[in-house]
Amino acid sequence: MLPKLASMAFAAPLLLAACATPEPKSSIEKFAHTALIDATGNTVGEATLIANGSVIELAAEVFGLSPGEHGIHVHTTGKCDAPTFSTAGGHLNPNAHKHGTMNPAGPHMGDLPNIVVGANGTGSIRTTLVGASEELRAAMFDADGSAVIIHAGPDDYKTDPAGNSGGRIACGVVTIMKS
Repeated sequence: MLPKLASMAFAAPLLLAACATPEPKSSIEKFAHTALIDATGNTVGEATLIANGSVIELAAEVFGLSPGEHGIHVHTTGKCDAPTFSTAGGHLNPNAHKHGTMNPAGPHMGDLPNIVVGANGTGSIRTTLVGASEELRAAMFDADGSAVIIHAGPDDYKTDPAGNSGGRIACGVVTIMKS
């Protein structure tokens, strides 16, 4: 009787494990990336686009920047010609909204909260982009691509077209990551 009882005790956890529902696969997918460069060509950070269910998030880390708040936006064109990065165009705005989260008509796709840089020159942000995943992907990865820009000063979240955030101090062309 004892050997039979011992074999049942051994088999029970195996049977329970076989009946357990497998954990669902994560819906979080890092799918696009950029290195952020300053006007002299030095890398000052990186940004990653993350699909999280039906939304897209931007996660960015920066270093070597002046302390304080800096505007960070997604721009319409995937081109980063130094020193002004004006080739990146304006903010991603396919629906022709006014600028800023404080705008009663709602922000445009390229609007993001400011990134805060600490006294040590580093900062990070993870935020949800405005718009549905399919619409964002179509706008960002059209024929001329898109870029992430960091500005010299903070975005005031209301002044059209760019939040009065000053000059462009870093830029990165967004590219789809190979799986």
